[in-house]
Amino acid sequence: MAKSIVQEFTKGLWDEIPPFRLVLGLCPTLAVTKSVENGIGMGLATTFVLVCSNILVSMLRNVIPSKVRIACFIIVIATFVTVVELLMQAFTYPLFLKLGIFIPLIVVNCIVLGRSEAFASKNSIMPSMADGLGIGIGFTLSLGSLGAVREILGNGTVLGMEVFGPAFEPFSFMVEAPGAFMGLGLMLCLMNLVGSK
Repeated sequence: MAKSIVQEFTKGLWDEIPPFRLVLGLCPTLAVTKSVENGIGMGLATTFVLVCSNILVSMLRNVIPSKVRIACFIIVIATFVTVVELLMQAFTYPLFLKLGIFIPLIVVNCIVLGRSEAFASKNSIMPSMADGLGIGIGFTLSLGSLGAVREILGNGTVLGMEVFGPAFEPFSFMVEAPGAFMGLGLMLCLMNLVGSK
């Protein structure tokens, strides 16, 4: 049964939230979530690429030959990644420097290619846009929340503002690689615990 536009949008916010339900996009999830700013920045960049590529793939779905569809999807995605990279260089240069190589790596993010192949290539423009927007916002919220947990425990700050006062002894491993795995694991556990009830 076909879902409504609202259902296509909201599924990405809980039922199919990329890192926690689909377990996709874990590379940027683990690598850039040392702070809330980095997590939200990467999430918004990915959302832009998701929405734009879903719209274009949906528009071209009857034109692209099926044998070369994956290559065409990657070209479409790479185009929008280049756009977002240039926009970030122009308008958010400090964030662009912090995210570094992970911005061009959005091209190979399996969430973006997966949504193009599994959804946008089979649906019309409005459902594809709603799907990309919902999945992108869900991804942004996931990265922002994991970034908040890691920043609060690892530095004792949120968005650079002190949370616990000068007596707080930060768990510095939370802003290193082991902290990323631990934070993601705990959030996956929490999501499954809440989802099972």
